Amino acid sequence: MCKPDARTGGLLMPASRFTQTGNYRVRYQQDQTIFATYAEQASLIVGVLLLLALPLLIPKTMLRDVDMIMIFAVAVLGLNVTTGYTGLINIGQAAFMGVGAYATALAATRLNLPFFLAIPLGLAGALVGTFVGLPSLRLKYLYLAVATLAFQIIFEWTVGHSPVLAQGGAISMPTVQIFGVRDTFLNHNMFWYYIILPVLVAMALLWRNVLRTRHGRAMIAVRDNDRAAAAMGINPGTAKLTAFMIGSFYAGIAGGLFAYFQKAVVIEDYGLHTSVQLLAMAIVGGLGSLPGSFLGPMFIVALDRFMGSASAWLGEQDIFPQGIDVATALRPLAFGLAIMLFLMFEPRGLANWWRLVRMYFKKWPYKF
Repeated sequence: MCKPDARTGGLLMPASRFTQTGNYRVRYQQDQTIFATYAEQASLIVGVLLLLALPLLIPKTMLRDVDMIMIFAVAVLGLNVTTGYTGLINIGQAAFMGVGAYATALAATRLNLPFFLAIPLGLAGALVGTFVGLPSLRLKYLYLAVATLAFQIIFEWTVGHSPVLAQGGAISMPTVQIFGVRDTFLNHNMFWYYIILPVLVAMALLWRNVLRTRHGRAMIAVRDNDRAAAAMGINPGTAKLTAFMIGSFYAGIAGGLFAYFQKAVVIEDYGLHTSVQLLAMAIVGGLGSLPGSFLGPMFIVALDRFMGSASAWLGEQDIFPQGIDVATALRPLAFGLAIMLFLMFEPRGLANWWRLVRMYFKKWPYKF
């Protein structure tokens, strides 16, 4: 049902924003809103309520994987700013996570700062990321990818030779107590679930709003054609450095959360393998997509767990000779195969599937 609207010159408007199936935006203010309909707002509220109840609906053994997915999602949000929105290939996101993790660890152990004061030190990742982004003023494409790869290697070498950082060894994190609730062995996964979830929601909303500003539009313009962007008055260098700063800030926050969640900081958690894994999550989920920042980590973590179970089952079938670690071979094989298949057959990632599902339900009454 539609009704005339005097504000639009007599154009028919939907009788209810809960039932509209088309695009009825006629003012710039409407086009700048995050949620086009009341149905989208209601779906967000329902989704948040389901997330709050999720630990009660799933087995406790799965809750640790959910916590890991949310931490990776924060890092992938930052990677989607750098690579997805600005087109700057970054193979050092795990190093930025490591900068945030070690900064948080030093603040918590040496300065005895509480959790709420130590976590914001992910800004250290933003400072380092801005410095590392300087080569992007001159380099592009694979040359820039090699520059970020070089930073990843430099980070690992520096940590491994620094006595302050235990030369890459384990730095234990203090036990966290928030609002009278203490992190213990029995409630560890659930405790951190209800801490990471609000951080993830806040970072996702910040991500969405920042990229709707002129800075976000400048990043997209630079990604599409930096020379045309410069001709329109956009400074490509500023846009690139802003992208590196925001992307590494997200990685620093994720690194701090990961350090507390793991109860220790070790260099192996922030190596090149993790950087490649984060990039794969962004590609599989869909570059430059908010839903893809969640779907990518979900897919990769689920694939890793499935291949671990499949390897254990194959190991019990006496198919392979004794002493061979099947998981060591199958996990990288499945990981690489998934990336290759998505690049070949679905380059827009799982976010495109999510878009198709949404469009189906949005147009369902007129589907046939």
